[in-house]
Amino acid sequence: MRRELTITIDEDVYAELRQVVGEPEMGRFIESLVRVHVLRSVNQNGSVVDLLAMPAADDVCFDPPRLDTELYRKSELI
Repeated sequence: MRRELTITIDEDVYAELRQVVGEPEMGRFIESLVRVHVLRSVNQNGSVVDLLAMPAADDVCFDPPRLDTELYRKSELI
């Protein structure tokens, strides 16, 4: 069952949200952001999407090593 919620946000935030997400999708977008934090505290297992979400992704250091070999071979046309 879906419920309606009225929230108040800054006008400039609303304008950017409307431009980036689109007015029809704002509710779903905000729900997806909130869901991870609310349901994680209620249900530690969560869904696959909740488990894959990385709210602290900025803290993850990802610096893959460079490859020493080519990923492709040049074709020889005869």
